Amino acid sequence: MKYLKYRVKAIVYLTLLLLFNVQGVNSMGLRSFVALPVDKSGYVVRFSYEGSVDGGRDTFITSAAYGLSRNNALLIGIPYTLSSTDGSGVGDLSAIYRLTVLQDDFYAGTSRLALLAGALVPGTNARDPAVQAGFVYTHFKNRHEFDIDLLYQAGVAQRPDSGRYDISWQYRLSPSARPDWGIVSELNLVTELNGRWNEVDKLTHQLTLGLQWVNPRWVIEGGFIQNISNNNNSTIILSTRFHF
Repeated sequence: MKYLKYRVKAIVYLTLLLLFNVQGVNSMGLRSFVALPVDKSGYVVRFSYEGSVDGGRDTFITSAAYGLSRNNALLIGIPYTLSSTDGSGVGDLSAIYRLTVLQDDFYAGTSRLALLAGALVPGTNARDPAVQAGFVYTHFKNRHEFDIDLLYQAGVAQRPDSGRYDISWQYRLSPSARPDWGIVSELNLVTELNGRWNEVDKLTHQLTLGLQWVNPRWVIEGGFIQNISNNNNSTIILSTRFHF
């Protein structure tokens, strides 16, 4: 009986230790919102800004994620663009349902695979909608996190097909080791390879480099985006997230 009591205590301790080392992770790639885990009935709100260095185009994006259950989440994104050449206005609303089909939690890390499905709803009658589908994979261990997502958007009627990919590596600069108990602020280095494709245009590859200041309830992040194909356009990205 005494042995059983100690064994139960050991199991509880290890379970809590695992939860503290996995569930408090709020890092993700700078260019994608689909990899972030959301607890049941929890939600995340993100405000981001992307502006071209030459000042010709500025985009403000409001995003939200809601946890329907442990493995199901709803992701919403609405952009608003200010442009001196293409015109300004509300962009397409992106709605994505994410289903986590594989999750392997281990000490100081986790691996997750989720399927994505949803639609793009035009912000104006001048554009047609699209349906979208893809996947996102995350592997996190110790000071490293890798996020890979792929999303294909099939246009309806006259809308051309499009797609995107994001490969993100996040490295925790500080602290060098997490405490056994509790969650502390972290500073992450983020390096990404991103791709944007439209059947009318060529595939554009981009390189993103940035930093994340991750706190238990909020995150401030920013970076620099450089096109490495088609043109040499440069963009900055700034973002803040709130976790509830």
